[in-house]
Amino acid sequence: MEQKFVIYNTLKREKEVFEPLHPPHVGMYVCGPTVYGDGHLGHTRPAITFDLLFRYLTHIGYKVRYVRNITDVGHLENDADEGEDKIAKKARLEQLEPMEVVQYYTIRYHKAMEALNVLSPSIEPHASGHIIEQITTIQEILNNGYAYESNGSVYFDVVKYNKKHNYGILSHRNIEEMLNTTRDLDGQDEKRSKVDFALWKKASPEHIMRWPSPWSEGFPGWHIECSSMSMKYLGTEFDIHGGGLDLMFPHHECEIAQNTAAENKQVVKYWMHNNMITIGGQKMGKSLGNFITLNEFFTGSHKLLSQAFSPMTVRFFILQAHYRSTVDFSNDALLASEKGLNRLLDAYARIDKVPISETSSVDIASIRQKCYDALNDDLNSAITISYLFDVATTINSAIGGTAALTQGDIDEVKALFDIFLFEILGIKNEASSNENGLETFSKAIDLLLQIRAEAKANKDWATSDKIRDELNKIGFDIKDGKDGAEWKLKS
Repeated sequence: MEQKFVIYNTLKREKEVFEPLHPPHVGMYVCGPTVYGDGHLGHTRPAITFDLLFRYLTHIGYKVRYVRNITDVGHLENDADEGEDKIAKKARLEQLEPMEVVQYYTIRYHKAMEALNVLSPSIEPHASGHIIEQITTIQEILNNGYAYESNGSVYFDVVKYNKKHNYGILSHRNIEEMLNTTRDLDGQDEKRSKVDFALWKKASPEHIMRWPSPWSEGFPGWHIECSSMSMKYLGTEFDIHGGGLDLMFPHHECEIAQNTAAENKQVVKYWMHNNMITIGGQKMGKSLGNFITLNEFFTGSHKLLSQAFSPMTVRFFILQAHYRSTVDFSNDALLASEKGLNRLLDAYARIDKVPISETSSVDIASIRQKCYDALNDDLNSAITISYLFDVATTINSAIGGTAALTQGDIDEVKALFDIFLFEILGIKNEASSNENGLETFSKAIDLLLQIRAEAKANKDWATSDKIRDELNKIGFDIKDGKDGAEWKLKS
C-alpha cells in the first residue's frame, strides 16, 4: 500500500504532504558534527532523528541521497565571527596538527554512530575539503551585490539583502530587533552592520588553518560550508535540510540568505528541526557544562548514572519521544527505557512459544497500517512504539492463555517487529546478532533446566534448588510454569 508521508516544515511552521521535487529521488542534507570533542546525548538526537527519516523514506520506496557534513574548519568560539577556531584551539592545547584532531574525533564519532546503529550517509563531505567550492559561492554572492570585502575579509550584507528578501524567514526574527539586541564584538568596525556575518575571514598571524583566496589568506565562515556542499551534491533545488533546533538561528537562517543571494531562489523545500534534550529543564550542552558523553553512558562512569546503558537503550530513549518534542534526561527515564526495550525484545523472543489457535481474539491485521499512519504523521516514533507495546502484551497474553492468535496472526506479529522495531526504528536485536553463539548458549541453559526438571521428578530438591539459585546468581530469571521452566536474562 502506498504511504502518504506528512512532514512538518519549519519554514512554514505547518505540516504538509511530502512531495519530492524529483520523485522517486530525494535529496536530504543534515548538519553533522563539529569534530573537536566527544559527542554528548544532545548531539545524538539529530543523528538518530534523521537516521529514522532516512530509513523510513527508503522503506516506503524513495531513493534518498543523504548528505551529512563534517565541520572541521571555520566554526569559531561562541558561534561568532571573532575568537579562535574550535578545531585549531583543540590542536593548540593538545599540541597536535588540526587534522589530527579532526581524524581522531571523526573516528570516535563514527564508532559511536555504528554503536547506535545509525546508518552511514550517502556522502559525508568535510568542510576543509571544499574550500574551492566555498570561495566560488562567496564570489557569486559578491557578484550579486549581497556581500562586501573589508580588510581582506568578506561579510554578508544582511541589511541590503533584507530590503529585497526576508532575513528572518526561518526563525521569524525581526531585523530591527536584531540590530538593537546584537552585541558588539571585537573587530566590529570591519562590518557595515553588526548583524552582518562572515563569509571569509582574513587569518591573523597566529591562526593555524588558512587557505589562499582572492581576498586574503584566510578561512571560510561557518555558515558558507553547508550552502556550498549541499548545492554541490544535491543541486540548487533539493528536498530536505535538517538539523537541531539550536541551529535554526543563526546557522540555518544564514544558509537561506546565502543560498538565495547566490541563486536568487529558495534552494530548500522542507526544513526539519529536532528539539533539544534537556537536563533538569536546561539545554544539554558543552557551553553549559551539563553534558554527558556517549562513552559515559556506555560505561556508566558519570555521577548522574546509576549504571551503564547500552547504545540501543540510548537510541530507544530518544525514539520514545516525538522528534519535535523536548526530552528531559534523567537516570530514571533511561532505566524506564531499558525496561521497555527489554519488554519488547523479550516478547519478540517468545513469539515461537505462542500456541496456534484456529480463531483470533485480537485484531492484529490493522496494527501494521496504524504503525504506518503514525510514521506518516510527521515521523511519530512514539506512537509507533506504543503500538508495538500493545503487540508485546498480546504475545504474552496468548502464551498465558488469555488471548488467541492464528498462524497468520503470529506471522504478522513477527513482521511488525521486523519492519518497525528493527528495520525502521533501527533497534538492533542484539540477542540474535550472533545466532550461532546464542543457539549454543541457549542449548546449554536448556540442558541445565532439563537436568533440574529430572531432579525435581526424582524429588531431588537440593539439586533442583541449587541449579535454580546458581543460575539466578549469575543473572538469569527462572520461572516455573505448567509447561516447564522458562528462563531469561535479568534486565
